[in-house]
Amino acid sequence: MTILGIDIGGSGIKGAPVDLDTGALTAERYRLETPKGGAPDDMMPVIAEVAKQFPGDGPIGVTFPGVVVRGVVKTAANLNKDWIGVDAGTVFTELTHRPVTVLNDADAAGVAEMAFGAGRDRKGTVLLFTFGTGIGSALFRDGDLVPNTELGHVELHGKDAELRASDRIREEYDMSWSKWAGRVNEYLSHLEMLFSPDLIIVGGGVSKKAEKWLPEVKVNAEIVPATLQNNAGIVGAAMAAATVK
Repeated sequence: MTILGIDIGGSGIKGAPVDLDTGALTAERYRLETPKGGAPDDMMPVIAEVAKQFPGDGPIGVTFPGVVVRGVVKTAANLNKDWIGVDAGTVFTELTHRPVTVLNDADAAGVAEMAFGAGRDRKGTVLLFTFGTGIGSALFRDGDLVPNTELGHVELHGKDAELRASDRIREEYDMSWSKWAGRVNEYLSHLEMLFSPDLIIVGGGVSKKAEKWLPEVKVNAEIVPATLQNNAGIVGAAMAAATVK
């Protein structure tokens, strides 16, 4: 079965059809920039344009960078606050004229990695983190997802952790990979103290450059880069859409 997945991020909105038997994209992904400010009215046409690149009438899975409960957006840390309270499932269904399932972006990435990537067949406690505009998180216990953890907002040095250790902060402050790795290490050590994970998976765009920084991250748990890298959100979105009856 092939289903369209769309991944909404703070910097880009991308989509592609996914073969749910293999987790592979069946066409080249299509990506557009997220409009500056991230307001709903500005983003809706972009989301529609991404969906339009892959015609059909089947279901679509869409990720959102915030807490999503039964399709309704509850937080929007890195987008416009006008998203809060939006029934995104209903709005996106009307926008695309196709049934849409919406879930947290890091949860989607985690579901994909657990099914097809670095977390496949892993039991125990698994934490996935996506380092990008912010820090997303997904928590699994024996393969079951605990949704909407949003651990990028735990406090470190009096501020959200993602304001110290996201990839956006690394770029804004022109940090060396080594200096940024030190911040990531501090953050992951704090989360390790709280959850005692058996496995930590690090995803987002920085996973493609793991050799530049991951060897400098020293935690007790096994830590590995995401196998699906920046496509994990698309794959997980498609998987979520397939489970809706």
